[in-house]
Parts: sequence; structure tokens; C-alpha cells
Amino acid sequence: MNAWALVPLLASLALALGARRLGRVLPPRTAAWTLTTASLVTALSTGYVLSLAAFTLIARFPDVARIGRWSSGVLGAGDPVPPAVGPALAAVVLALLAAAAHHAQRDVRDMLLAHSICRRLGPGTAGLIVLDDPAPDAYALTGFPGRIVVSTAMLRALPAAERRALLAHEESHLRHRHHLFVALSGLAASANPALRQCARQVRLATERWADEDAAACTDRVTTAHALARAGLATAAARESDGRTPPRQVLVAGATDADLPGRVRALVGNPLPPRRVATTVLASLVLATAVSALWAGRVTETRFERAQDLYPRAQWTATASGHR
Repeated sequence: MNAWALVPLLASLALALGARRLGRVLPPRTAAWTLTTASLVTALSTGYVLSLAAFTLIARFPDVARIGRWSSGVLGAGDPVPPAVGPALAAVVLALLAAAAHHAQRDVRDMLLAHSICRRLGPGTAGLIVLDDPAPDAYALTGFPGRIVVSTAMLRALPAAERRALLAHEESHLRHRHHLFVALSGLAASANPALRQCARQVRLATERWADEDAAACTDRVTTAHALARAGLATAAARESDGRTPPRQVLVAGATDADLPGRVRALVGNPLPPRRVATTVLASLVLATAVSALWAGRVTETRFERAQDLYPRAQWTATASGHR
């Protein structure tokens, strides 16, 4: 494995350690975009360099080298990792690929289900569906387009201004397609478990993004009160009937992620742009992508040289056998 291939692995470690901090200091919209992009690029780059390493190690087995007509000695020059590691590394890559495929299949299934439910619910009034339900609830149901679903109990639990804030929060989820950020960051975390903290921070960032949009439509204090009141009502209802919140790719609910922290954030001032942190994260993403591509180029060059020297290696082996 060449040194360039280590950069995506180090980037994974950096994101695992720094995602929580970045999620706290970056404005929500910036955090959602940058952490989702960083997760995807890092997951793709890590999978790519691990596949390169596994293939290069397996290619050094004599039988494989004969089939590929390349010199195993050239491929192994300066590489202290034994070829026996190759199959184990390939198994890891296949397991991560299978996990990512399963996650993608589940997300697509949930999105299609949400779209089907939206069609059955009908257009509503400006996309708003009011359900006659004694349990207080409100969420954005993802679809093409989606729907905002709110129960009559939730409407009764909130004053008029807080109802506007809550509905503005859910409308923000649909307008900005927040479920796609959650789905993509979750997919990256399935392919690279080191990115799970990134996925959690993206989910929280989308909620805080919707909080800020709701505050822009009303005010920060009203939005904080709406979230707190709705959260208490929803928690009490779920505790009494044992309901659990559905997966966020299917719906996005205002009260489903770190409600106390979000209320505290609304009581304070909006986060300022963090140009230094954003630039550092963008540089890390760029370095990760470039290093993965360069690792591929270095590996390709090594195989080309190994193929060019294959006849000489075969002649040397034949001559040694005759002696």
C-alpha cells in the first residue's frame, strides 16, 4: 500500500474525532452540506483505496500473477504487507459494500413507501394534512412532493404563533429535501463505520437548519417555545402508548433529535459563519479525493511496470530451474 492510500484512512479518523465539534460550531446549513459531502467523498475514497490494496496484495500470489501476466516481485517491491492479508482485506471491502447496498435498498424502499402514503393522503391544503388523532404529533412526510402531517391534538396543544413556527419547521424539511442529507450521510456511514458520528451530526444539523428557518418566519423565542411544548406533548404521548418514532428517511419530526440542545441554540444568537473551519474541512475533502485518485494512478503505473517486466521474470525463473 502506497502512502497516498493512507490519506483517506486518516481523513476517516479525523472526521470521527472532529464531527461532533464541527456540528456544534458550524451554522446548520453549512454543517449539513459540508459534513454530508465530506462523508460521501471519504467513504468512496476509503473504499477505493482499500479495494486497490486488496487487489494489489492478491495479485502478488504466484498463480494470480501468472493469470495476469505481471511480475509479483515488482508488485511487492518495498511493500512489507504480506500477500496473505489480501483476502482478509477483500472480505472487509465486500462486507462494507454489502452493508452500503443494504442501507441504500432500505432507504429507497422507505422513500417509495412515503411517496405512496403521500398519494393516498391526497394533496391536502397547500400540502398540509390534518389528522383527527388524540395523540399530539407533527412531521414532514417525504414524497414527490411531500406532505406536512399534523394531528388535531398537536394543533390544540400550541398557541397560534407556535403552530406557525412548528409548521414552518416541517415545511423547511420538505423544501430543502433534508431527508436526502440524512440518507446520503447514513449511506456513507454504512460503507465506512468511522463516519457514524458524521451521520449523527448531519441529522442534527438538518433539524437545526429547519429550526432556524422557523425562527426566521416567526422569532427565535416563539420557535423555542413551540419545540419545547411540542416535544413535551409528543414524549408524553409516546410514553403512554409505547410508540417509537419512525426512521427519519421516511419522516422528519421536529421533536426527534436533541431537543434540549436545539432549544438552547434558539435562545442564543445564530451561529456566525466559520470560514476557517469550513476551509479546513473543504481542504480535507479535496485532499482525500486527490490522494485516492493519485493512489489509483500509482497502482496503475506499478501494474504496467510489472506487466512489462513479466517476460524477464519468467525467463529468469526458467533459467534458474534449468540450473
